Amino acid sequence: MAESRRIARLILHGFHTHYRRFQAITNTAQGYFVEKNWLALQKAARDRISFYDIRVQETIAMLNKEIASDAPETELWQEVRTIYAELLQFHPQAELAETFFNSVFCKLFHRRYFHNQFIFVESTLARRIPLPVETEYESYFPVAEGVRETLRRIIHEMDFQAEFADLEANIAQLMRAFQRQANVRAIAAHQLRLDVLQNPFYRNKAAYVVGRIVTEHQQYPFIVPVLVNAEKKLYLDALITDVNQMTIIFSFSRAYFMVNTRAPSALVRFLKGLMPRKTLAELYSSIGLHKQGKTEFYRELLTHLAETEEQMVPAPGVRGLVMMVFTLPSFPYVFKVIRDEFGESKPFGRDTVLKRYQLVKRHDRVGRMADTIEYSNVALPLSCIADDLLAELKASIASSLEFEGDLLIIRHMYIEKRMTPLNLYLEYADEAETEAIIYDYGQALKDMLAANIFPGDMLLKNFGVTRTKRVVFYDYDEVQYLHEMNFRELPKAASMEDSLQAADSISVAPNDVFPEQLPQYVFYNPKLRETFLRMYPELAMASYWREQQQRIADGELADVFPYPQSIRFLHVQYDEAN
Repeated sequence: MAESRRIARLILHGFHTHYRRFQAITNTAQGYFVEKNWLALQKAARDRISFYDIRVQETIAMLNKEIASDAPETELWQEVRTIYAELLQFHPQAELAETFFNSVFCKLFHRRYFHNQFIFVESTLARRIPLPVETEYESYFPVAEGVRETLRRIIHEMDFQAEFADLEANIAQLMRAFQRQANVRAIAAHQLRLDVLQNPFYRNKAAYVVGRIVTEHQQYPFIVPVLVNAEKKLYLDALITDVNQMTIIFSFSRAYFMVNTRAPSALVRFLKGLMPRKTLAELYSSIGLHKQGKTEFYRELLTHLAETEEQMVPAPGVRGLVMMVFTLPSFPYVFKVIRDEFGESKPFGRDTVLKRYQLVKRHDRVGRMADTIEYSNVALPLSCIADDLLAELKASIASSLEFEGDLLIIRHMYIEKRMTPLNLYLEYADEAETEAIIYDYGQALKDMLAANIFPGDMLLKNFGVTRTKRVVFYDYDEVQYLHEMNFRELPKAASMEDSLQAADSISVAPNDVFPEQLPQYVFYNPKLRETFLRMYPELAMASYWREQQQRIADGELADVFPYPQSIRFLHVQYDEAN
Protein backbone atom coordinates (compact mmCIF):
# COMPACT_ATOMS: atom_id res chain seq x y z
CA MET A 1 0.00 0.00 0.00
CA ALA A 2 2.87 2.39 0.76
CA GLU A 3 4.31 1.92 -2.75
CA SER A 4 0.87 2.41 -4.32
CA ARG A 5 0.35 5.63 -2.38
CA ARG A 6 3.81 6.91 -3.32
CA ILE A 7 3.16 6.30 -7.03
CA ALA A 8 -0.29 7.89 -6.86
CA ARG A 9 1.08 10.97 -5.12
CA LEU A 10 4.00 11.21 -7.54
CA ILE A 11 1.60 11.29 -10.51
CA LEU A 12 -0.64 13.83 -8.79
CA HIS A 13 2.43 15.96 -8.02
CA GLY A 14 3.25 15.87 -11.73
CA PHE A 15 -0.24 17.11 -12.53
CA HIS A 16 -0.06 19.88 -9.92
CA THR A 17 3.25 21.05 -11.41
CA HIS A 18 1.66 21.09 -14.86
CA TYR A 19 -1.44 23.02 -13.82
CA ARG A 20 0.51 25.63 -11.83
CA ARG A 21 2.70 26.36 -14.83
CA PHE A 22 -0.26 26.25 -17.19
CA GLN A 23 -2.08 28.85 -15.10
CA ALA A 24 1.06 30.94 -14.69
CA ILE A 25 1.53 31.35 -18.44
CA THR A 26 -2.21 31.84 -18.88
CA ASN A 27 -2.08 34.72 -16.40
CA THR A 28 0.52 36.53 -18.52
CA ALA A 29 -2.23 37.20 -21.08
CA GLN A 30 -3.63 40.17 -19.18
CA GLY A 31 -0.33 42.05 -19.08
CA TYR A 32 0.43 41.38 -22.74
CA PHE A 33 -3.10 42.50 -23.65
CA VAL A 34 -3.03 45.88 -21.93
CA GLU A 35 0.50 46.55 -23.27
CA LYS A 36 -0.59 45.56 -26.81
CA ASN A 37 2.26 43.05 -26.91
CA TRP A 38 0.44 40.84 -29.40
CA LEU A 39 3.43 38.78 -30.50
CA ALA A 40 4.24 37.88 -26.89
CA LEU A 41 0.61 36.95 -26.28
CA GLN A 42 0.61 34.67 -29.32
CA LYS A 43 3.90 33.10 -28.26
CA ALA A 44 2.57 32.39 -24.78
CA ALA A 45 -0.52 30.73 -26.26
CA ARG A 46 1.67 28.71 -28.63
CA ASP A 47 4.14 27.64 -25.93
CA ARG A 48 1.34 26.62 -23.58
CA ILE A 49 0.20 23.88 -25.96
CA SER A 50 3.34 21.82 -25.29
CA PHE A 51 3.32 22.20 -21.49
CA TYR A 52 1.26 19.08 -20.88
CA ASP A 53 3.48 16.64 -22.78
CA ILE A 54 6.59 18.01 -21.05
CA ARG A 55 5.13 17.40 -17.59
CA VAL A 56 3.96 13.90 -18.56
CA GLN A 57 7.48 13.02 -19.72
CA GLU A 58 8.98 14.39 -16.49
CA THR A 59 6.60 12.25 -14.43
CA ILE A 60 7.39 9.16 -16.50
CA ALA A 61 11.11 9.74 -16.02
CA MET A 62 10.62 9.71 -12.24
CA LEU A 63 8.43 6.60 -12.35
CA ASN A 64 10.88 4.73 -14.56
CA LYS A 65 13.38 4.79 -11.71
CA GLU A 66 10.98 2.62 -9.70
CA ILE A 67 9.20 0.55 -12.37
CA ALA A 68 11.29 -2.06 -14.14
CA SER A 69 8.57 -4.02 -15.92
CA ASP A 70 6.89 -3.23 -19.25
CA ALA A 71 3.68 -4.75 -17.89
CA PRO A 72 1.75 -3.27 -14.95
CA GLU A 73 1.62 -5.35 -11.79
CA THR A 74 -2.14 -5.85 -11.54
CA GLU A 75 -2.62 -5.57 -7.77
CA LEU A 76 -0.22 -2.64 -7.45
CA TRP A 77 -1.74 -0.53 -10.22
CA GLN A 78 -5.31 -1.24 -9.19
CA GLU A 79 -4.37 0.10 -5.77
CA VAL A 80 -2.67 3.10 -7.38
CA ARG A 81 -5.82 3.88 -9.35
CA THR A 82 -8.03 3.51 -6.26
CA ILE A 83 -5.82 5.75 -4.10
CA TYR A 84 -5.50 8.33 -6.89
CA ALA A 85 -9.30 8.46 -7.25
CA GLU A 86 -9.61 9.02 -3.48
CA LEU A 87 -7.13 11.91 -3.66
CA LEU A 88 -9.37 13.56 -6.26
CA GLN A 89 -12.57 13.38 -4.22
CA PHE A 90 -12.69 17.16 -3.65
CA HIS A 91 -10.09 18.23 -6.18
CA PRO A 92 -11.08 21.34 -8.20
CA GLN A 93 -9.41 19.96 -11.37
CA ALA A 94 -10.25 16.29 -10.82
CA GLU A 95 -11.18 15.56 -14.44
CA LEU A 96 -7.89 17.02 -15.67
CA ALA A 97 -5.95 15.03 -13.09
CA GLU A 98 -7.65 11.82 -14.26
CA THR A 99 -6.60 12.56 -17.82
CA PHE A 100 -3.03 13.23 -16.66
CA PHE A 101 -2.99 9.83 -14.91
CA ASN A 102 -4.22 8.18 -18.11
CA SER A 103 -1.50 9.89 -20.16
CA VAL A 104 1.25 8.72 -17.81
CA PHE A 105 -0.02 5.13 -17.65
CA CYS A 106 -0.51 4.90 -21.43
CA LYS A 107 3.07 6.04 -22.03
CA LEU A 108 4.39 3.46 -19.57
CA PHE A 109 2.52 0.35 -20.72
CA HIS A 110 1.16 -1.45 -23.78
CA ARG A 111 -2.22 -0.67 -25.27
CA ARG A 112 -3.67 -4.01 -24.13
CA TYR A 113 -3.80 -2.58 -20.58
CA PHE A 114 -5.81 0.50 -21.54
CA HIS A 115 -9.07 -0.36 -19.80
CA ASN A 116 -10.99 0.81 -16.79
CA GLN A 117 -9.24 -1.62 -14.47
CA PHE A 118 -6.09 0.49 -14.71
CA ILE A 119 -7.05 3.90 -16.14
CA PHE A 120 -10.02 6.25 -16.09
CA VAL A 121 -11.78 5.22 -19.30
CA GLU A 122 -14.92 6.20 -17.42
CA SER A 123 -14.54 9.21 -15.17
CA THR A 124 -15.23 8.73 -11.48
CA LEU A 125 -16.71 12.24 -11.41
CA ALA A 126 -20.04 10.98 -12.69
CA ARG A 127 -20.60 9.34 -9.29
CA ARG A 128 -19.77 12.48 -7.30
CA ILE A 129 -21.44 15.77 -6.54
CA PRO A 130 -20.27 18.14 -9.30
CA LEU A 131 -18.43 21.31 -8.41
CA PRO A 132 -20.92 24.17 -8.16
CA VAL A 133 -20.96 26.32 -11.29
CA GLU A 134 -21.19 29.33 -8.99
CA THR A 135 -17.49 28.93 -8.17
CA GLU A 136 -16.67 30.42 -11.58
CA TYR A 137 -19.09 33.34 -11.89
CA GLU A 138 -20.34 36.34 -9.95
CA SER A 139 -24.00 37.33 -9.76
CA TYR A 140 -25.12 40.95 -9.96
CA PHE A 141 -28.53 42.33 -8.98
CA PRO A 142 -29.58 45.58 -10.69
CA VAL A 143 -32.49 45.98 -8.28
CA ALA A 144 -29.98 47.10 -5.64
CA GLU A 145 -28.05 49.74 -7.60
CA GLY A 146 -29.59 50.11 -11.04
CA VAL A 147 -28.54 48.74 -14.42
CA ARG A 148 -25.94 51.40 -15.24
CA GLU A 149 -24.09 51.08 -11.95
CA THR A 150 -24.28 47.28 -12.17
CA LEU A 151 -22.62 47.31 -15.59
CA ARG A 152 -19.99 49.72 -14.31
CA ARG A 153 -19.21 47.40 -11.39
CA ILE A 154 -19.00 44.32 -13.64
CA ILE A 155 -16.35 46.00 -15.78
CA HIS A 156 -14.49 47.27 -12.70
CA GLU A 157 -14.39 43.79 -11.13
CA MET A 158 -12.94 42.29 -14.32
CA ASP A 159 -9.79 44.05 -13.03
CA PHE A 160 -8.14 44.69 -16.41
CA GLN A 161 -5.62 46.93 -14.63
CA ALA A 162 -5.85 49.49 -17.39
CA GLU A 163 -7.77 52.72 -17.94
CA PHE A 164 -10.81 52.90 -20.21
CA ALA A 165 -10.92 55.61 -22.86
CA ASP A 166 -14.56 56.49 -22.08
CA LEU A 167 -16.27 53.88 -19.95
CA GLU A 168 -19.41 55.96 -19.43
CA ALA A 169 -19.99 56.22 -23.19
CA ASN A 170 -19.31 52.48 -23.54
CA ILE A 171 -21.88 51.65 -20.87
CA ALA A 172 -24.47 53.79 -22.66
CA GLN A 173 -23.68 51.95 -25.91
CA LEU A 174 -23.96 48.63 -24.11
CA MET A 175 -27.35 49.49 -22.66
CA ARG A 176 -28.68 50.57 -26.07
CA ALA A 177 -27.31 47.40 -27.67
CA PHE A 178 -29.02 45.23 -25.05
CA GLN A 179 -32.31 46.93 -25.84
CA ARG A 180 -31.86 46.39 -29.58
CA GLN A 181 -30.59 42.81 -29.51
CA ALA A 182 -32.17 41.15 -26.50
CA ASN A 183 -35.86 40.87 -25.74
CA VAL A 184 -35.48 42.53 -22.36
CA ARG A 185 -36.96 45.96 -22.97
CA ALA A 186 -40.06 45.33 -20.91
CA ILE A 187 -38.16 43.76 -18.02
CA ALA A 188 -37.53 46.02 -15.05
CA ALA A 189 -34.27 46.03 -13.08
CA HIS A 190 -35.85 44.05 -10.24
CA GLN A 191 -36.84 41.27 -12.65
CA LEU A 192 -33.37 40.21 -13.74
CA ARG A 193 -29.96 39.03 -12.55
CA LEU A 194 -26.63 39.11 -14.37
CA ASP A 195 -24.23 36.17 -14.03
CA VAL A 196 -20.74 36.96 -15.33
CA LEU A 197 -17.70 34.67 -15.45
CA GLN A 198 -15.08 36.06 -13.10
CA ASN A 199 -12.19 36.22 -15.54
CA PRO A 200 -11.93 37.58 -19.08
CA PHE A 201 -11.14 35.29 -22.02
CA TYR A 202 -8.01 36.51 -23.85
CA ARG A 203 -7.17 35.69 -27.46
CA ASN A 204 -5.14 37.56 -30.05
CA LYS A 205 -5.92 41.29 -29.72
CA ALA A 206 -9.09 41.06 -27.61
CA ALA A 207 -10.47 40.16 -24.22
CA TYR A 208 -14.02 38.83 -23.86
CA VAL A 209 -16.42 39.25 -20.97
CA VAL A 210 -18.84 36.29 -20.93
CA GLY A 211 -22.11 36.01 -19.04
CA ARG A 212 -25.89 35.78 -19.11
CA ILE A 213 -28.97 37.75 -18.16
CA VAL A 214 -31.31 35.61 -16.08
CA THR A 215 -35.04 36.32 -15.76
CA GLU A 216 -37.81 34.27 -14.19
CA HIS A 217 -38.58 32.49 -17.44
CA GLN A 218 -35.48 32.67 -19.62
CA GLN A 219 -31.76 33.40 -19.87
CA TYR A 220 -29.99 35.55 -22.45
CA PRO A 221 -26.30 34.74 -23.04
CA PHE A 222 -23.92 37.52 -24.02
CA ILE A 223 -20.30 38.24 -24.87
CA VAL A 224 -18.70 41.70 -24.72
CA PRO A 225 -15.34 42.09 -26.54
CA VAL A 226 -12.86 44.54 -25.00
CA LEU A 227 -10.15 46.07 -27.21
CA VAL A 228 -7.17 48.41 -26.73
CA ASN A 229 -6.77 51.67 -28.65
CA ALA A 230 -3.58 53.33 -29.89
CA GLU A 231 -3.10 55.08 -26.51
CA LYS A 232 -3.32 51.71 -24.71
CA LYS A 233 -6.71 52.57 -23.27
CA LEU A 234 -9.53 50.05 -23.23
CA TYR A 235 -12.94 50.24 -24.85
CA LEU A 236 -15.97 47.97 -25.22
CA ASP A 237 -16.29 47.08 -28.89
CA ALA A 238 -19.61 45.24 -29.28
CA LEU A 239 -22.33 43.14 -27.72
CA ILE A 240 -22.92 39.60 -28.99
CA THR A 241 -26.17 37.94 -27.93
CA ASP A 242 -26.81 35.66 -30.90
CA VAL A 243 -25.97 32.08 -29.91
CA ASN A 244 -24.81 31.16 -33.42
CA GLN A 245 -22.39 34.08 -33.37
CA MET A 246 -21.17 33.04 -29.93
CA THR A 247 -20.43 29.54 -31.22
CA ILE A 248 -18.31 31.12 -33.98
CA ILE A 249 -16.28 32.98 -31.35
CA PHE A 250 -15.75 29.63 -29.57
CA SER A 251 -15.25 27.82 -32.89
CA PHE A 252 -13.03 24.76 -33.46
CA SER A 253 -11.37 26.84 -36.19
CA ARG A 254 -9.94 29.42 -33.78
CA ALA A 255 -6.98 29.54 -31.43
CA TYR A 256 -7.53 28.54 -27.82
CA PHE A 257 -8.55 31.17 -25.27
CA MET A 258 -6.36 32.01 -22.31
CA VAL A 259 -8.62 32.23 -19.26
CA ASN A 260 -7.86 31.69 -15.60
CA THR A 261 -10.04 28.99 -14.06
CA ARG A 262 -9.75 27.15 -10.77
CA ALA A 263 -12.63 24.76 -11.48
CA PRO A 264 -12.64 23.97 -15.21
CA SER A 265 -15.62 21.59 -15.02
CA ALA A 266 -17.75 24.39 -13.53
CA LEU A 267 -16.58 26.87 -16.18
CA VAL A 268 -17.32 24.43 -18.99
CA ARG A 269 -20.79 23.67 -17.62
CA PHE A 270 -21.55 27.39 -17.53
CA LEU A 271 -20.43 27.76 -21.17
CA LYS A 272 -22.45 24.69 -22.12
CA GLY A 273 -25.54 26.41 -20.72
CA LEU A 274 -24.89 29.38 -23.01
CA MET A 275 -24.07 27.31 -26.12
CA PRO A 276 -25.93 23.97 -25.83
CA ARG A 277 -24.78 22.73 -29.25
CA LYS A 278 -21.15 22.76 -28.15
CA THR A 279 -19.82 19.47 -26.81
CA LEU A 280 -17.74 19.14 -23.67
CA ALA A 281 -14.78 18.21 -25.87
CA GLU A 282 -15.10 21.42 -27.89
CA LEU A 283 -15.49 23.64 -24.84
CA TYR A 284 -12.53 22.17 -22.94
CA SER A 285 -10.39 22.58 -26.03
CA SER A 286 -11.57 26.16 -26.58
CA ILE A 287 -10.12 27.22 -23.21
CA GLY A 288 -6.75 25.60 -23.91
CA LEU A 289 -7.41 22.29 -22.15
CA HIS A 290 -7.12 20.37 -25.41
CA LYS A 291 -5.89 17.18 -23.72
CA GLN A 292 -9.10 17.10 -21.68
CA GLY A 293 -10.99 17.84 -24.88
CA LYS A 294 -9.31 14.78 -26.38
CA THR A 295 -10.44 12.64 -23.42
CA GLU A 296 -14.01 13.92 -23.60
CA PHE A 297 -14.11 13.33 -27.36
CA TYR A 298 -13.00 9.71 -27.01
CA ARG A 299 -15.70 9.09 -24.42
CA GLU A 300 -18.26 10.63 -26.76
CA LEU A 301 -17.05 8.33 -29.55
CA LEU A 302 -17.20 5.19 -27.37
CA THR A 303 -20.71 6.10 -26.21
CA HIS A 304 -21.86 6.70 -29.78
CA LEU A 305 -20.38 3.43 -31.06
CA ALA A 306 -22.12 1.55 -28.25
CA GLU A 307 -25.49 3.08 -29.19
CA THR A 308 -25.42 2.62 -32.96
CA GLU A 309 -25.22 -0.24 -35.42
CA GLU A 310 -24.10 2.13 -38.15
CA GLN A 311 -20.79 1.48 -39.88
CA MET A 312 -17.92 3.76 -40.84
CA VAL A 313 -17.60 4.57 -44.54
CA PRO A 314 -15.25 6.61 -46.76
CA ALA A 315 -15.89 10.34 -46.31
CA PRO A 316 -17.77 12.09 -49.14
CA GLY A 317 -15.73 14.16 -51.56
CA VAL A 318 -12.66 13.71 -53.73
CA ARG A 319 -10.17 11.16 -52.38
CA GLY A 320 -7.03 12.85 -51.05
CA LEU A 321 -3.56 11.92 -52.23
CA VAL A 322 -2.03 12.14 -48.75
CA MET A 323 -4.81 11.26 -46.29
CA MET A 324 -7.26 8.39 -46.17
CA VAL A 325 -10.44 9.93 -44.73
CA PHE A 326 -13.48 8.10 -43.38
CA THR A 327 -16.47 8.91 -41.20
CA LEU A 328 -19.44 7.57 -39.29
CA PRO A 329 -22.45 9.28 -40.95
CA SER A 330 -24.32 9.95 -37.70
CA PHE A 331 -21.20 11.27 -35.90
CA PRO A 332 -20.09 14.79 -36.95
CA TYR A 333 -16.37 14.09 -37.36
CA VAL A 334 -13.95 12.66 -39.91
CA PHE A 335 -11.03 10.32 -39.22
CA LYS A 336 -7.82 10.97 -41.17
CA VAL A 337 -4.84 8.63 -41.53
CA ILE A 338 -1.67 9.32 -43.52
CA ARG A 339 -1.44 7.08 -46.58
CA ASP A 340 1.47 4.69 -47.03
CA GLU A 341 2.23 6.18 -50.46
CA PHE A 342 1.47 9.66 -51.81
CA GLY A 343 0.58 10.70 -55.31
CA GLU A 344 3.37 11.83 -57.64
CA SER A 345 2.30 15.46 -57.25
CA LYS A 346 3.18 15.35 -53.53
CA PRO A 347 7.01 15.55 -53.36
CA PHE A 348 7.32 15.06 -49.60
CA GLY A 349 6.98 12.31 -47.01
CA ARG A 350 5.20 11.38 -43.81
CA ASP A 351 7.46 13.44 -41.54
CA THR A 352 6.64 16.60 -43.49
CA VAL A 353 2.90 15.97 -43.08
CA LEU A 354 3.30 15.44 -39.32
CA LYS A 355 5.23 18.72 -39.00
CA ARG A 356 2.66 20.66 -41.00
CA TYR A 357 -0.25 19.43 -38.90
CA GLN A 358 1.74 20.38 -35.80
CA LEU A 359 2.40 23.83 -37.31
CA VAL A 360 -1.35 24.43 -37.63
CA LYS A 361 -1.98 23.13 -34.10
CA ARG A 362 0.41 25.70 -32.65
CA HIS A 363 -0.52 28.58 -34.97
CA ASP A 364 -3.29 31.15 -34.79
CA ARG A 365 -6.05 29.60 -36.90
CA VAL A 366 -8.00 32.91 -37.30
CA GLY A 367 -11.30 31.06 -37.64
CA ARG A 368 -10.24 29.55 -40.97
CA MET A 369 -8.40 26.32 -40.10
CA ALA A 370 -9.96 23.35 -38.37
CA ASP A 371 -8.50 22.13 -35.10
CA THR A 372 -7.34 18.50 -35.12
CA ILE A 373 -7.35 15.89 -32.38
CA GLU A 374 -4.32 13.63 -32.67
CA TYR A 375 -4.44 10.04 -31.37
CA SER A 376 -2.12 7.06 -31.25
CA ASN A 377 -3.19 3.39 -31.10
CA VAL A 378 -6.90 3.96 -31.58
CA ALA A 379 -8.91 0.76 -31.11
CA LEU A 380 -12.08 0.47 -33.20
CA PRO A 381 -14.44 -2.54 -33.28
CA LEU A 382 -14.18 -4.27 -36.65
CA SER A 383 -17.95 -4.58 -36.61
CA CYS A 384 -18.29 -0.79 -36.99
CA ILE A 385 -16.24 -0.68 -40.22
CA ALA A 386 -17.94 -1.36 -43.54
CA ASP A 387 -16.34 -4.07 -45.69
CA ASP A 388 -15.51 -1.72 -48.58
CA LEU A 389 -13.89 0.74 -46.18
CA LEU A 390 -11.85 -2.02 -44.55
CA ALA A 391 -10.59 -3.14 -47.96
CA GLU A 392 -9.62 0.44 -48.80
CA LEU A 393 -7.84 0.87 -45.47
CA LYS A 394 -5.82 -2.30 -46.04
CA ALA A 395 -4.86 -1.07 -49.50
CA SER A 396 -3.92 2.50 -48.54
CA ILE A 397 -2.77 2.57 -44.88
CA ALA A 398 -1.66 -1.01 -44.17
CA SER A 399 1.46 0.13 -42.29
CA SER A 400 -0.75 2.00 -39.78
CA LEU A 401 -3.00 -0.99 -39.03
CA GLU A 402 -2.92 -3.82 -36.51
CA PHE A 403 -5.58 -6.45 -35.91
CA GLU A 404 -6.20 -7.66 -32.38
CA GLY A 405 -9.10 -10.09 -32.08
CA ASP A 406 -12.26 -8.19 -33.03
CA LEU A 407 -10.48 -4.82 -32.89
CA LEU A 408 -8.74 -2.73 -35.54
CA ILE A 409 -5.85 -0.72 -34.10
CA ILE A 410 -4.84 2.43 -36.01
CA ARG A 411 -1.39 3.55 -34.92
CA HIS A 412 -1.78 7.25 -35.72
CA MET A 413 -4.85 9.27 -36.59
CA TYR A 414 -6.19 12.83 -36.84
CA ILE A 415 -9.82 13.64 -36.15
CA GLU A 416 -11.54 16.81 -37.37
CA LYS A 417 -15.02 18.26 -37.24
CA ARG A 418 -16.88 17.15 -40.37
CA MET A 419 -17.88 19.85 -42.84
CA THR A 420 -19.46 19.87 -46.29
CA PRO A 421 -16.61 19.98 -48.84
CA LEU A 422 -16.79 23.35 -50.59
CA ASN A 423 -16.79 21.81 -54.08
CA LEU A 424 -19.82 19.66 -53.13
CA TYR A 425 -21.59 22.61 -51.49
CA LEU A 426 -21.31 24.62 -54.71
CA GLU A 427 -22.91 21.83 -56.74
CA TYR A 428 -26.21 22.34 -54.89
CA ALA A 429 -26.01 26.03 -53.92
CA ASP A 430 -28.42 28.54 -55.44
CA GLU A 431 -27.19 31.83 -56.88
CA ALA A 432 -27.33 33.76 -53.61
CA GLU A 433 -25.61 30.97 -51.67
CA THR A 434 -22.93 30.70 -54.36
CA GLU A 435 -22.16 34.43 -54.20
CA ALA A 436 -21.98 34.37 -50.40
CA ILE A 437 -19.77 31.29 -50.17
CA ILE A 438 -17.31 32.42 -52.85
CA TYR A 439 -17.02 35.73 -51.03
CA ASP A 440 -16.26 33.85 -47.81
CA TYR A 441 -13.75 31.61 -49.60
CA GLY A 442 -11.81 34.70 -50.69
CA GLN A 443 -12.06 36.14 -47.18
CA ALA A 444 -10.78 32.85 -45.77
CA LEU A 445 -7.69 33.14 -47.97
CA LYS A 446 -7.14 36.72 -46.83
CA ASP A 447 -7.53 35.79 -43.16
CA MET A 448 -4.94 33.03 -43.49
CA LEU A 449 -2.50 35.34 -45.27
CA ALA A 450 -2.90 37.86 -42.46
CA ALA A 451 -1.88 35.09 -40.03
CA ASN A 452 1.26 34.24 -42.08
CA ILE A 453 -0.25 31.03 -43.47
CA PHE A 454 0.02 29.94 -47.09
CA PRO A 455 -2.49 27.08 -47.55
CA GLY A 456 -0.64 25.58 -50.51
CA ASP A 457 -3.30 23.58 -52.31
CA MET A 458 -6.22 26.01 -52.57
CA LEU A 459 -8.56 23.72 -54.49
CA LEU A 460 -12.16 23.89 -53.28
CA LYS A 461 -12.08 20.23 -52.17
CA ASN A 462 -9.64 21.19 -49.43
CA PHE A 463 -12.08 23.63 -47.82
CA GLY A 464 -15.28 22.89 -45.93
CA VAL A 465 -18.48 24.76 -45.18
CA THR A 466 -19.57 24.81 -41.54
CA ARG A 467 -23.10 24.75 -40.15
CA THR A 468 -22.93 28.55 -39.87
CA LYS A 469 -21.90 28.83 -43.56
CA ARG A 470 -18.28 29.74 -42.95
CA VAL A 471 -15.47 28.49 -45.18
CA VAL A 472 -12.76 26.62 -43.25
CA PHE A 473 -9.55 25.03 -44.55
CA TYR A 474 -8.84 21.46 -43.44
CA ASP A 475 -6.13 19.88 -45.63
CA TYR A 476 -2.72 20.75 -44.22
CA ASP A 477 -0.24 18.60 -46.13
CA GLU A 478 0.97 21.59 -48.21
CA VAL A 479 0.67 24.33 -45.56
CA GLN A 480 3.68 26.62 -45.19
CA TYR A 481 4.45 30.00 -43.70
CA LEU A 482 3.57 32.83 -46.05
CA HIS A 483 6.98 34.47 -45.58
CA GLU A 484 8.71 31.38 -46.98
CA MET A 485 7.04 31.64 -50.39
CA ASN A 486 8.18 33.47 -53.54
CA PHE A 487 5.27 35.12 -55.37
CA ARG A 488 5.98 35.82 -59.03
CA GLU A 489 4.24 37.28 -62.07
CA LEU A 490 3.83 35.21 -65.18
CA PRO A 491 5.82 36.51 -68.15
CA LYS A 492 3.75 38.60 -70.54
CA ALA A 493 3.06 37.13 -73.99
CA ALA A 494 1.68 38.59 -77.23
CA SER A 495 -0.65 35.66 -77.90
CA MET A 496 -2.24 32.65 -76.21
CA GLU A 497 0.15 30.36 -78.09
CA ASP A 498 3.16 32.36 -76.88
CA SER A 499 1.71 32.33 -73.37
CA LEU A 500 1.44 28.53 -73.32
CA GLN A 501 4.96 28.17 -74.65
CA ALA A 502 6.30 30.65 -72.09
CA ALA A 503 4.49 28.89 -69.24
CA ASP A 504 6.16 25.61 -70.22
CA SER A 505 9.59 27.22 -70.24
CA ILE A 506 9.38 29.11 -66.92
CA SER A 507 12.05 28.14 -64.41
CA VAL A 508 10.20 27.32 -61.17
CA ALA A 509 11.77 26.84 -57.74
CA PRO A 510 10.02 24.71 -55.07
CA ASN A 511 8.45 27.70 -53.27
CA ASP A 512 7.55 29.74 -56.35
CA VAL A 513 3.87 30.69 -56.65
CA PHE A 514 2.07 32.43 -59.53
CA PRO A 515 -1.14 34.00 -58.13
CA GLU A 516 -2.40 34.80 -61.65
CA GLN A 517 -3.00 31.07 -62.06
CA LEU A 518 -5.14 30.83 -58.92
CA PRO A 519 -8.58 31.56 -60.52
CA GLN A 520 -7.99 29.09 -63.38
CA TYR A 521 -6.54 26.47 -61.05
CA VAL A 522 -9.35 26.65 -58.49
CA PHE A 523 -12.43 27.43 -60.58
CA TYR A 524 -13.00 25.21 -63.60
CA ASN A 525 -16.46 26.76 -63.98
CA PRO A 526 -16.01 30.09 -65.87
CA LYS A 527 -18.98 31.68 -64.10
CA LEU A 528 -17.54 30.90 -60.67
CA ARG A 529 -14.16 32.19 -61.82
CA GLU A 530 -15.70 35.47 -62.97
CA THR A 531 -17.52 35.85 -59.65
CA PHE A 532 -14.30 35.30 -57.71
CA LEU A 533 -12.32 37.77 -59.84
CA ARG A 534 -15.05 40.37 -59.53
CA MET A 535 -14.87 40.09 -55.74
CA TYR A 536 -11.13 39.60 -55.29
CA PRO A 537 -9.08 40.76 -58.28
CA GLU A 538 -6.15 41.44 -55.94
CA LEU A 539 -5.82 37.72 -55.07
CA ALA A 540 -4.72 37.12 -58.68
CA MET A 541 -1.90 39.67 -58.33
CA ALA A 542 1.55 38.65 -57.07
CA SER A 543 2.05 42.20 -55.75
CA TYR A 544 -0.83 41.77 -53.29
CA TRP A 545 0.64 38.56 -51.85
CA ARG A 546 4.05 40.24 -51.52
CA GLU A 547 2.40 43.15 -49.67
CA GLN A 548 1.01 40.71 -47.13
CA GLN A 549 4.49 39.22 -46.70
CA GLN A 550 5.89 42.69 -46.03
CA ARG A 551 3.27 43.31 -43.35
CA ILE A 552 4.31 40.09 -41.65
CA ALA A 553 7.98 41.10 -41.92
CA ASP A 554 7.11 44.47 -40.34
CA GLY A 555 5.61 42.67 -37.33
CA GLU A 556 2.07 43.77 -38.15
CA LEU A 557 -0.66 41.62 -36.66
CA ALA A 558 -3.87 42.12 -38.63
CA ASP A 559 -7.29 42.59 -37.04
CA VAL A 560 -9.40 39.48 -37.65
CA PHE A 561 -12.73 39.92 -35.90
CA PRO A 562 -14.74 36.78 -34.97
CA TYR A 563 -17.97 38.80 -35.08
CA PRO A 564 -19.59 41.01 -37.73
CA GLN A 565 -18.27 44.54 -38.28
CA SER A 566 -21.88 45.76 -38.41
CA ILE A 567 -22.45 45.20 -34.68
CA ARG A 568 -19.33 47.04 -33.51
CA PHE A 569 -20.24 50.09 -31.45
CA LEU A 570 -18.22 52.44 -33.68
CA HIS A 571 -20.30 51.41 -36.69
CA VAL A 572 -23.58 51.41 -34.77
CA GLN A 573 -22.83 54.88 -33.38
CA TYR A 574 -22.14 56.18 -36.89
CA ASP A 575 -25.37 54.68 -38.23
CA GLU A 576 -27.40 56.24 -35.41
CA ALA A 577 -25.83 59.65 -36.05
CA ASN A 578 -26.80 59.50 -39.70
